[in-house]
Amino acid sequence: MPVNIPNTLPAVESLRKENIFVMDSDRASNQDIRPLKIVIINLMPLKITTETDLIRLLSNTPLQIELDFLRMKSHTSKNTPIEHMKAFYKKFDVIKQSNYDGMIITGAPVEHLPFEDVDYWEELTEVFDWARKHVTSTLFICWAAQAGLYHHYGINKYKLDKKMFGVFEHNIHNPQNPIFRGFDDVFYVPHSRHTEIRSEDIAKVPELTILSESSESGVYMVMARNGREFFVTGHSEYSPMTLDSEYKRDKLKGLDINIPQNYYPGDNPEKDPIVRWRSHANLLISNWLNYFVYQETPYDLSKIV
Repeated sequence: MPVNIPNTLPAVESLRKENIFVMDSDRASNQDIRPLKIVIINLMPLKITTETDLIRLLSNTPLQIELDFLRMKSHTSKNTPIEHMKAFYKKFDVIKQSNYDGMIITGAPVEHLPFEDVDYWEELTEVFDWARKHVTSTLFICWAAQAGLYHHYGINKYKLDKKMFGVFEHNIHNPQNPIFRGFDDVFYVPHSRHTEIRSEDIAKVPELTILSESSESGVYMVMARNGREFFVTGHSEYSPMTLDSEYKRDKLKGLDINIPQNYYPGDNPEKDPIVRWRSHANLLISNWLNYFVYQETPYDLSKIV
């Protein structure tokens, strides 16, 4: 799916070097079709890296996408230049009268805090509530999945004894769900988190369906509202070297961090990691876009209810 993004977004040049098809706004304006409108709430600290990871996946299907990036006005990013934020990110007040075919909400490094203590919590939950009437389908990733389940359904998170860190096998509960079309029986997902949600809590909420779990990393994917909400606890969007960067960063800080599981050959950090999750990540995003966004969204976005 060619993604219509500003020519000057740093991700453009990186992705073109990877032979990923991205379409700048000049070329997109000459195509006589309605693009899918997707809004990304990027809560990750390294925003340019996350932009690149998500655009890489969104580019892999045949329709045009128009992207907006949203930032929380109640939070100032410390790791991304303010010039980048002003150039490419909108505030919620600017888009709240708009409708979108899809929305992606990323993780955030705030797991250690109670949800209500996050400085942008009130603003973020306003976006959560807004999305139910203005977005066809929303994909919540990692901490955002925990936050969405807590806000909408009262599902608590639990601190882990040690960080869930590595690449883990996952199984599918309902292979007939279109989100899994083309998946293998077992697939792999990177995880990097200090907290978890538990299946026994989710089972008590009839509106929620667990679609996938791992014997090692627990609940992976939960669906609600017939696919208008997906809660994904892992980082399927991660590039091959992201866990490597996190591991080496924490080692330099002197933190007690284990080698990411099932990642380096022979658990040797001097070797390049084995990438096991790329095909699954592409299928996840393309299936979500096709079956739960494109096939379900009205042509007239004002008719989203």
